[in-house]
Amino acid sequence: MVTLGTKAMGMFLLGLIRLLTGAQARWHGCPPKAEQRIYFANHQSHADLVLIWAALPSELRSITRPIAAKDYWTASPFKRWITTGVFNAVYVERERRGDEDPLQPLIDALESGDSLIIFPEGTRGFDDEPQAFKSGLYNLAQRFPDVVLVPAWIHNVQRVIPKGEVIPVPVLCSVTFGTPIQLGDGEPRADFLTRARSAVVELRDA
Repeated sequence: MVTLGTKAMGMFLLGLIRLLTGAQARWHGCPPKAEQRIYFANHQSHADLVLIWAALPSELRSITRPIAAKDYWTASPFKRWITTGVFNAVYVERERRGDEDPLQPLIDALESGDSLIIFPEGTRGFDDEPQAFKSGLYNLAQRFPDVVLVPAWIHNVQRVIPKGEVIPVPVLCSVTFGTPIQLGDGEPRADFLTRARSAVVELRDA
């Protein structure tokens, strides 16, 4: 349930993020459209989910849920409140526990009709090139063939809060959304993940 407090905080954060970063969206391969999608992007900062959320038009923000590392984003009551009340995030475990399927929260969200923002590297990278994609994107593409897979490249967000700093630095950031891809009929997992990663990297200079 969205309360007046969470709605006001959402508007405040949106304004703050856009003031600090610009949070510009560039739609190079597809228009913004209210259809069920999985946006998959490079991952260099805990602020990635916040920037993509802010870059989306309001009609897409309301139906799109970013994934958030549970251990980090529930470490304090404030972080939990922000990710639950404002971003409506899907919490994921970074470490597999027993027989639990780490994708189950994402599967539940997709089955409910939500769109998702995911980071297939799994963990943050610090190089220009994304790390190899893990198999989660492939498994979701297999299970939900009608969900549109949209690659995205996040520019400059790692410079907003430099390593070792806690005060944000105003830096112009943007998110470039590319042409959707599909899992080919019988396409091997490794081939699909390599192609998906390439689709993200190609947007770096778009």
